[in-house]
Parts: sequence; C-alpha cells; structure tokens
Amino acid sequence: MIAFSMSLPATKVAVEHLDPWFVAFGRAVGAGLLAAAYLVIVRAPRPTKVQWRRLAVVALGVVAGFPMFTSLALQTSTAAHGAVVVGLLPAVTAGFAVLRARERPTTAFWLAGGAGLAAVLVFLAVSGSVSGALGPADLFLLAAITLCGLGYAEGGALARELGGARTICWALVLSLPVTAAVTAVAGLRHPPHAPGAAWAGFAYLTVISMFLGFFAWYAGLARGGVARVGQIQLIQPVLTMTWSAWLLHEHVPAAAILAAVAVLACVALTQRLRFEKPKLA
Repeated sequence: MIAFSMSLPATKVAVEHLDPWFVAFGRAVGAGLLAAAYLVIVRAPRPTKVQWRRLAVVALGVVAGFPMFTSLALQTSTAAHGAVVVGLLPAVTAGFAVLRARERPTTAFWLAGGAGLAAVLVFLAVSGSVSGALGPADLFLLAAITLCGLGYAEGGALARELGGARTICWALVLSLPVTAAVTAVAGLRHPPHAPGAAWAGFAYLTVISMFLGFFAWYAGLARGGVARVGQIQLIQPVLTMTWSAWLLHEHVPAAAILAAVAVLACVALTQRLRFEKPKLA
C-alpha cells in the first residue's frame, strides 16, 4: 500500500504535462519490458490456456482500466479527492473476491467493510461530489475502481497458482501489443515534452506502481485471502492524502481527514476478525 499510495500524486504530476493516454499506457509498456526480462531471467513456464484467459481479466483491470481512467480523472480532480474515492476499492475487491475467487467472508466482515464504505460515501456527500449528479472525474474514478477491484480479485486468486510476481508479469506481457500501439498513437498525436518532475512521476508509475508494487500485493492477496487482505487498501487514502498535501500542496478538507480516520478503524477491525485462509495451489 505504501507503493500504491503514491500512484495518484505521481499520475497528477505526470498528466499535467503529458497526454493522459500516453501516461496510462506508456507506463504499462515500460513495465511490460521489465516483466519480459524478469520472466526470461527466472525461466518462468508459460501459463496454461485457462490461465491466459484469467490473465486477460487481470490485464483489463490493472494494466489498462485503472491507469486509463485515473489518468483521465486527474486531469480535473485533485489527487487528494481521488484518494478518498479510491476508499471504495476494498468493498469492490471483496465483492469480486466472492464472484471470482470463490471466497465467503463472514457477516461481521461485511459489516466492518460496509462501515468503511459508508465513511467514504459520507465524505463524498459532504464534499459535494454526489450533490445532484456525479461529475466526469468522479465517473472516471468509479470506472477505475470497478475494473481495479476485478483485476485485484482475479490476480490474487491466480497468484495462488502462478505466484504474485509472475501473475503481474504475464499480464503485462500479454498486454504489450495493445499498450504499445496506444502509446505510439498517443505519442504521435501529442509528442511528449515535459519537465523532469513529470518524467519522475511517469517513472514511478512504471517501475513501482505498475511493476514492483504488484509483486508484494498479489503475493499477499494469495496468502491471506483477497477479501480480507484487500481491506488493507483502506489505509491508502490516508497515505495518498499525506503525499498530496506534502508534495503537491493540495488542500485536504477536514471531512477527508475524518473519513480517513473512520476507514482506518474499519480496516483494523476487518484484520482482527477470524477468517478462513484460502488454500494455496
């Protein structure tokens, strides 16, 4: 979560000077090349046909969907606001864990996770994001969260078979033909020219957010259960708001701080509840 918590601020810095499509798919190209090198070095066996289909779901969620929609959202939204909206992600991930990973969380777990979700929704209402109609940035963020939750659940379940590192690496390699094509078109339409800070943000997204961060994340989801470990994502808004205030000098409203404290209490509760761990393949 420490690695992922910098993703929104890094994206915000990058899209201020670079085309959002270039940022979203270019980072996947760079990470895909790193992934291909890793798979060659470790001599990873090729996935089965069924695993390839499941890797396509992972790629749709975390390689294409989340980066694309967050890049579009952060053209007009602040990283701090996006961080709190992303607080919905644990609930979405838990839902997909039931559908895709065949997990069965307890009622107490759903109540604790639901309380965290309620805190996020209250923040959105207080901040004005849901007064009347959702804005384009909020819709982009909701689309990003839905696809990311799907990618997290499918990837966490698949990591029980392939391992965390190989799951994200094969998903990145599978995506390369598409991500490379979109990046090339975006680069030709809007040649990338940006200051060093924007390129630093892009580099962070490529190496950490899109590559190394998933090594630990998918391994953790596989061992501890997608629904249960996924609730740790509730910590992410707190960290992201901290980076946004410190690095981007964004204003963090009191409502956001209260929502962050509430979700932290909920994630602590979900981790204390008894939960049957899934068996590793």
